[in-house]
Amino acid sequence: MKAKITSQYAPAAVGPYSQAVETQSLVFLSGQIGLIPETGSLAEGGIAGQTKQALQNLQAVLHAAGLSADHVVKTTVFLTDMQDFKTVNDLYGQFFTGVCPARSCVGVRSLPLNALIEIEAIAVRP
Repeated sequence: MKAKITSQYAPAAVGPYSQAVETQSLVFLSGQIGLIPETGSLAEGGIAGQTKQALQNLQAVLHAAGLSADHVVKTTVFLTDMQDFKTVNDLYGQFFTGVCPARSCVGVRSLPLNALIEIEAIAVRP
């Protein structure tokens, strides 16, 4: 059995997918790019601005599920330019503190709306 999780404070799904899906104790969060929910535009400020916004979008979906960043156990980060890794890593480290989730970081050719970063996550209910 699964349940859909939606937050009005994160970009709406623009296709046949959910912002997050919960099944028993696991919550699977779809990838978030640096899209500002109110405007539908990518955040300004290059990789730093888009990373901050993508993390804020993840936080909004986590909040809708009654969770926080502390509940995230795995993330996957997609970057269109691996030269941005240090900037992303620094901002990511401000968002995830304590026991950080396991993580993969993958270089990709392109992302939706020409975003520079996308982050997906898996969280566990206590």
